[in-house]
Amino acid sequence: VEKGKKLGIEICLWFNPRPDEANANWEKDADALISLNQQYGIRTFKIDGVKMPDKTSEINFRKMLDKVVAATKGEVVFNLDVTAGRRGGYHSFNEYGNIFLENRYTDWQNYYPYTTLRNLWMLARYVPTRNLQIEFLNKWRNGEKYGDDPFAPKNYSFDYLFAITMAAQPLVWFEGTGLPEEAFSVTKTLKPYKEIMTDFHLGVVLPVGSEPSGKSWTGFQSQKAGSNEGFVLIFREQNPESSAEFELPMLSSGKYSFEPIAGSGKTFKAKVDETQKVRFSLNDSNSFALCRYRKMD
Repeated sequence: VEKGKKLGIEICLWFNPRPDEANANWEKDADALISLNQQYGIRTFKIDGVKMPDKTSEINFRKMLDKVVAATKGEVVFNLDVTAGRRGGYHSFNEYGNIFLENRYTDWQNYYPYTTLRNLWMLARYVPTRNLQIEFLNKWRNGEKYGDDPFAPKNYSFDYLFAITMAAQPLVWFEGTGLPEEAFSVTKTLKPYKEIMTDFHLGVVLPVGSEPSGKSWTGFQSQKAGSNEGFVLIFREQNPESSAEFELPMLSSGKYSFEPIAGSGKTFKAKVDETQKVRFSLNDSNSFALCRYRKMD
């Protein structure tokens, strides 16, 4: 913890509650978490291995979380792993923190960038994306396991893999020590994103374009209620067309300016009518643009 403070890194802990007898030991588990908070200042716990086969176990699990929140006056938050079993998720237990949505590994050959993007895109209509951790992996690992698959992680830039996570909470799902030197060029995308990410997530985030398929034009729009400005994050997957029209449902009629923040976009102006459609252009497949827009009249 002290080393983390010196480096500007906050230490969080993984914790597996004891599932015996319908989570009967919930109070001991809560006391352990409270102690870790009081002794070391740990504020965030990833909760994994949860089992809720019946209502009693669900009630006891909630008692554990509630006791910790009350004892720490809301300082402690939970990262709830919902990757397996019968647990909470985006339909329940979503008031305690954020959600660790899925386990994908290049070792298992089940990490495909477009499927991660599709999961986020499909949930965005129903779940605040700021509550979801979305992963990007080390694309240089296990490339041979994917063979000539056109959707293999190695066929995307590292910037693009990070961009997939920007509409949610980016989850660095790899060991930094395993990255090649070229990976650190991602800072040119990460830095401008960090400057606007709070504003981005203060808005309502909705999916736009087509469902990600690896060959679509797709993305997200973010806009605060009552505002005439916001953000769009556009992806051109492996699609042959160099431009596509998007319906941006939160735009009112008028003239707008679009200015790139990260990615391959260019500054442009567009007149928007009642159809709320705007055309975006990207020269290359598997590229993206994060833009800020403002109404000009």
